[in-house]
Amino acid sequence: MSGSPTRVFIARLAGIAVFDPAGDQVGRVRDVVVALRLGAKPPRVLGLVVEVQPRRPVFLPITRVTVIESDAIVFNGRLNVRRFQQRESETLVIAEMLDRTVKLTETGEAVSVVDVAMEPTRTRDWLVNKVAVRRGGGRGLRRRHGEVFVVDWDAVTGFSAVEHGQGAAGVIAAFEKMKPADLANFVHDLPEKRRAEIALALDDERLADVLEELPDDDQVEILGKLEVERAADVLEAMGPDDAADLLGELPTDQREQLLTRMEPQEAAPVRRLLTYQDDTAGGLMTTDPVIVSPDASVADALAQIRNPDLNPALAAQVYVCRPPTETPTGRYLGTVHFQRLLREPPSSLVSGSVDSELDPLRPTMTLEAVATFLATYNLVAGAVVDENGHLLGAVTIDDVLDHLLPEDWRETVMDATAEETADPEEEAVRSGEFPVVRDEIETPNGTEGTT
Repeated sequence: MSGSPTRVFIARLAGIAVFDPAGDQVGRVRDVVVALRLGAKPPRVLGLVVEVQPRRPVFLPITRVTVIESDAIVFNGRLNVRRFQQRESETLVIAEMLDRTVKLTETGEAVSVVDVAMEPTRTRDWLVNKVAVRRGGGRGLRRRHGEVFVVDWDAVTGFSAVEHGQGAAGVIAAFEKMKPADLANFVHDLPEKRRAEIALALDDERLADVLEELPDDDQVEILGKLEVERAADVLEAMGPDDAADLLGELPTDQREQLLTRMEPQEAAPVRRLLTYQDDTAGGLMTTDPVIVSPDASVADALAQIRNPDLNPALAAQVYVCRPPTETPTGRYLGTVHFQRLLREPPSSLVSGSVDSELDPLRPTMTLEAVATFLATYNLVAGAVVDENGHLLGAVTIDDVLDHLLPEDWRETVMDATAEETADPEEEAVRSGEFPVVRDEIETPNGTEGTT
């Protein structure tokens, strides 16, 4: 092994790109798999969980990793794309070990796990031999405060015990930059207990984004773990159409209880959406498109669609309506596409750029009719207007696709298992039978803490 052994703190590997020898990215690190051992023996690193397209976690044996750097991991090119399934003898470091409460062996003091570090041994194996812990700081967000220090693996106990109410600040921090859909995929694969703990630790906005990407069963399960007031707050943070879809999965009494706890102005559009059939334009639409009055300037309209939190499909056009400009609006005048806005002087009025020849959708139009409309006019969204000319909302292409795909498409993507046969080397590594004879692993700079 080149240079001195490098200590790799595992939480910092979350989201790092994984490359084959040719330099092509094949996925990103989701977690590290270890095998806990009896007594004070440090856990043995078995491999990495790498997420490849389409959102499938696969196992990469540590024996095939050739380079570990701060921003990239390279392996020897051999990868079995069979879906990773955790075994009873295996522990996921990021998902299960971070935020765990353990005790210092010498004093019995309870501390919180911030991170764990692995190092290669003289036999070219990888072991988890260091634990970064935090003294004090309490639970939840307060865990981020307090003294942090690193101890040897055998200086703490408690990793094998079942902990109820385990924190999740470390997991959330590790995946802070992960897209909601990817974080949802990660959460979906966790045990119910850990899934609930992470949901409780996420802030309302982040949890709302994650819920929108989860299968219906997961959404209902997680919402049921929240206190009623918190559940109502999360529903308010969701898009009205997504909140309506979730509430539609609940019993009538629970649905009404949550709607009652929501702010009236937030609950009103959700109640309207619940009156439409799921497979109609009214059931598909969101009630929060970008709406401007006819006397708004092009600059005003562009400023609204620059909002980074706006769905890209909704940002593709603005809808011009007479006041009031909250749905249901005053008279709908037409749509202005963002490309047209880019061609006009910023000081000009949007009313001069309205596409008034494009007939709007009606709330009772079927899913097939909506899809045909968007395909015919090459649109990513369309206005939904009632018989009195009021804009009710907009249907976006992502919601159309969501309903055109099979009902269980999210579960299919998350749970699909490839038909590849078992990999003998992978089986040997995970069973502890792999001989310690493999290629050397290059380490960056040969200094501690570079990863």
